[in-house]
Amino acid sequence: MPFEYLPLPGAPVGQLDTPALVIDMDVAEKNISRLQKWANRNKMGVRPHSKTHKTPLFAHKQMAAGAIGICCAKVGEAEVMVAGGVKEILIANQIVGATKIARLVALANDASITVAVDDAANVRDLSAAASAAGREIGVIVEVDTGMHRCGVDGGAATRKLAKLIASSPGLRFDGVMGYEGHVVAQRDFEERKTEATAAARALVEAAEDLRKAGLPCKIVSAGGTGTYNITGTVKGITDLQCGSYIFMDGDYLEVFKDFSPALSVLATVISRPVKGRAVTDAGIKAISVDRGLPKVIGIEGAKVAGLSEEHGRLEVSGAAEKLKVGDKVSLLPMHGDTTINLYSHYACVRKGKLEAMVEIAGRGRSR
Repeated sequence: MPFEYLPLPGAPVGQLDTPALVIDMDVAEKNISRLQKWANRNKMGVRPHSKTHKTPLFAHKQMAAGAIGICCAKVGEAEVMVAGGVKEILIANQIVGATKIARLVALANDASITVAVDDAANVRDLSAAASAAGREIGVIVEVDTGMHRCGVDGGAATRKLAKLIASSPGLRFDGVMGYEGHVVAQRDFEERKTEATAAARALVEAAEDLRKAGLPCKIVSAGGTGTYNITGTVKGITDLQCGSYIFMDGDYLEVFKDFSPALSVLATVISRPVKGRAVTDAGIKAISVDRGLPKVIGIEGAKVAGLSEEHGRLEVSGAAEKLKVGDKVSLLPMHGDTTINLYSHYACVRKGKLEAMVEIAGRGRSR
C-alpha cells in the first residue's frame, strides 16, 4: 500500500496538495484561550468535547490552558486520547455491549474514566465488568433536559438510577449531565437563552434532588459551544462540554461571532469550462454538506453552487472570473466535525506556512 504524501514543515499554504484540511494554529489557540479565560472569570470548569478535533495534540492544548478533562463520544475516541497521554476522560454517551464495556474498563488502567448512563441493565453490566477487573469507573446519569435523545427524566427516575450506581461494586457515582443540543444553534439569542437556561436549571434541580436523597453530585455537566455563555452562568452547573469553539464552522458563525474560524478546506481549480463557472477538486468526499454547502473565503463573486463526489462547482462573477486552472481556493465548511472525519491529517499552519501535518488519530473511531 503506498504511503500518503505529506508535505514538509515550512511549505507555504499555497503549495499544499489538495484537498487539504487546514488549521490556522494562531486562531485555534486564541479560541482555546478565550473560552478558558471566560470560564475562569465565571468560575466554571471546561471539559472540551474531543469529537470535534479528534486529536490528542489539541486536547493537550486545551488541558494546558486549564481544562479539567476531555469529553469523548465513543470508546474508540477515548482510546486514542488515553494512548496520547490524556488522563481525565468523560465519555458523554452510553457504552453498551460486552465488547465495548471491556474496552472501557481496560482504559481505567491508564486514566480516570467516567461514563454516562440512562439504563439500569447497562449499570449492572458496567458494574460486573469493572468489579471483575478490579477497577473503578465513574458513572453519571444523563438527564433529558429537552433534546429528547438519550437521558432519563429528572426526579424519581434519576434518583432510582443514581442509587443503583452508588450501590454497585466497581462503580463510583459522580453526578449528572445533560445536553441542550436542541438550542445550541438557535440563531435568536433571546430564544436560545430562554431555552438553554431552562435546560440547565432542570439539570441543576435534578442534582439538588439527588443531594437531598444523600447522593453527592460532584459533576453537573452540560453546555455546548452555542450556549457556553448561557449555561455557564447558571448556578450549580460545574463544567461545560463545548467542542466546536476550537475551530468554529460556517453554521456556528451564523449563531455568533464569539470565536473565529480556524478551519478551512483548501481546494484547487481544476476546470474553467465556461464563463461563470469554475470547478474545484473538493467534493462531498472532501467537505460535508449535512448543514449546507461550504462558503468560499476571501474571493468576491465566488459561490459554491453544488458538490458531487469529487468536484465542487463554483458560480463566479466579477473579480472571481479571474480564477484560472491551478489557482487555490479556501472553503469554509458549514459543519466542522463531519468534515474533519473525512481526513487523515490536519495541515497545521502558522502565519501562512505549514507548521506540521498532524494525524487525526480519532478519525473514523465510531465504535
